[in-house]
Amino acid sequence: MKTYFQRIGQSLMLPIATLPAAAILVGIGNYLPKAWILSRFLINGGDVVLNNLALLFAVGLAVGMSANKDGAAAIAGVVAYLVPTTMLTPTGAIGLANLLAVKTTAIKSAFSAITGNVLIGICAGLIAAALYNKFHEVKLPMALSFFSGKRLVPILAAFVMLIFTAVMYFVWPFFYDAIVLFATSISKLGFVGAGLYGFFNRLLIPTGLHHALNSVFWFNVAGINDIGNFWASKGIKGITGMYEAGFFPIMMFGLPAGAYAIYRNALPERKKETGSLMLAGAFASFFTGVTEPLEFSFMFVAWPLYVLHAVFMGLSLGFAALMHWTASFSFSGGLVDYLLSFRMPLANQPYMLIVQGIIMAGIYYFGFDFAIKKFDLKTPGREPLAEPAEDAPAVATADSDDKYMKQAKRIYAAIGGHDNISVINNCTTRLRLQLKDTGKVDQAAVKAAGVPGLNILDVHNIHIVIGTEVQFVAEALQQLDDGRVSASPQPELALAGAAESTGTTATVEQPSVATVAKTTILHAPATGELMPISDVADDTFAQKLLGDGFAVEPNNNEVVAPVSGEVTSIFPTKHALGLKTASGLEILLHMGINTVEMNGTPFDLHVATGDQIAAGSAIATVDLDAIKAAGKATTMMVVITNMDQVEHFEMNQTKTVAAGDIIGAAE
Repeated sequence: MKTYFQRIGQSLMLPIATLPAAAILVGIGNYLPKAWILSRFLINGGDVVLNNLALLFAVGLAVGMSANKDGAAAIAGVVAYLVPTTMLTPTGAIGLANLLAVKTTAIKSAFSAITGNVLIGICAGLIAAALYNKFHEVKLPMALSFFSGKRLVPILAAFVMLIFTAVMYFVWPFFYDAIVLFATSISKLGFVGAGLYGFFNRLLIPTGLHHALNSVFWFNVAGINDIGNFWASKGIKGITGMYEAGFFPIMMFGLPAGAYAIYRNALPERKKETGSLMLAGAFASFFTGVTEPLEFSFMFVAWPLYVLHAVFMGLSLGFAALMHWTASFSFSGGLVDYLLSFRMPLANQPYMLIVQGIIMAGIYYFGFDFAIKKFDLKTPGREPLAEPAEDAPAVATADSDDKYMKQAKRIYAAIGGHDNISVINNCTTRLRLQLKDTGKVDQAAVKAAGVPGLNILDVHNIHIVIGTEVQFVAEALQQLDDGRVSASPQPELALAGAAESTGTTATVEQPSVATVAKTTILHAPATGELMPISDVADDTFAQKLLGDGFAVEPNNNEVVAPVSGEVTSIFPTKHALGLKTASGLEILLHMGINTVEMNGTPFDLHVATGDQIAAGSAIATVDLDAIKAAGKATTMMVVITNMDQVEHFEMNQTKTVAAGDIIGAAE
């Protein structure tokens, strides 16, 4: 259940990422003279995003929680949101209230709050994703085949949400009264409520469940909608924004001062290393409000310090609310959002947050310094750097790898590679990984990859803090796990050959001595013109970055297995399959060039992951005309992805082959 909520939080990051655009438009609009048409034009443009946040949540969750993040899930999310919000709006001509001639004021009041309520958006997105995951591969009878698979999902969403609407007609008024009571209770606590929220906001950061808490205070779930109201200038000056204002003194001043205290207490021989880590984290916190790289650096190694940090956060939010100093953010409490919100109509004495921030900087520095020394807390730089285990996984890197791929390769090896990875996800600053066994993770090796910290939640879940560039590391990690980029260490001679053909050099930390046990016969995957892999019209394949192999330019739609073995993986977009022979040879069959962009539409697969197949047996029927009509090449490529375990590879010089013909061997 915890993992499910973490996935929800991660999925919400996409729609939430649109808020800075709204803040920039509204913020600049408020800096301009109100008499200017441009001012209202920009403000109204930002309001479009804010007023449709519930719909964005529905789409974001539908995509983020679906199996392969397909566009059909997004359409289902839109349908799932529009049905109940349209049908339950009391003023709607086609709504239930009108159809049933409802006159009750209380019920109409409840239904007036249903459009734009992010809770409805969240429900719609989750239902749409669940329908997609269950039905996107359903095959209907021939007469209804047009509506099979992904096309079926939005249709089902409409029917399911009609049932949801009927249930909500009776349930929503009572539920709405309950959440309004909750919101009213929090509001009555005033600055104390704001302080408690700030305290628990920080305590939930390690689990990722703070997103659920934030949505209650920041968005229109329980009627508070602090962010939306502030930027739409619909609230009360000195009150609206009270659940964000106290973040600015902490993120811009307090945490950077705490980072300086950690640096000052580092061992002399580790000050340079600690200083670099703290400086990067402090800059991210001050400028953007992204605090996780700093927080995770001491969250677990010195957890009492993190509890102290949570207390300070609660005090900051409570004090700012007590003084009615208000400002708001669209992303986080850093300098960028502070400047944008400064001229907003509901900003109340925002300059006093700087004064509060200077005071909080002193509290953080002396508080952290005292706690570190008094309790001998092992903050970064106060403990010897652990060495990776002697049998740590080998890591091969190439000069062509960018910094994200190099870091991803080290992390990939340290967490156990493909055999230990179940799911790769990320949020704003963290890799959120599901592993088969987190006990196999070499934590020292992960930290040696240059990450600020990691958090092992349980036997299957681990968070690794990267920073704001986490998306690029996650994408590189996914490429490694999918086999699109080799993570295997390569023997010296093999590397020399690769360098000669690609013009790059590679560094190997530990060589592998394993080789394929026997010869594997390779077969043509299709009927057509045979060519070496170096002749295909794609540099990644032609330069053998994924491995050596061959290709066929097909002249009919049938594709067969190039080897006998197990289907180890099928890409969500069906354009590529992973195969493994009994001898350990790993094969990537890639159908077409850039066909990943076609989302599986030209491919009708006849196999599933885990199937044992024979060479020459049918794998797929491919619509070559559709691929060509989309302006893409139909080339069928067979790549040996673990060339480090191959002593010899050769292919025939034949030009024309039939599907299943023997064309070469690897041993």
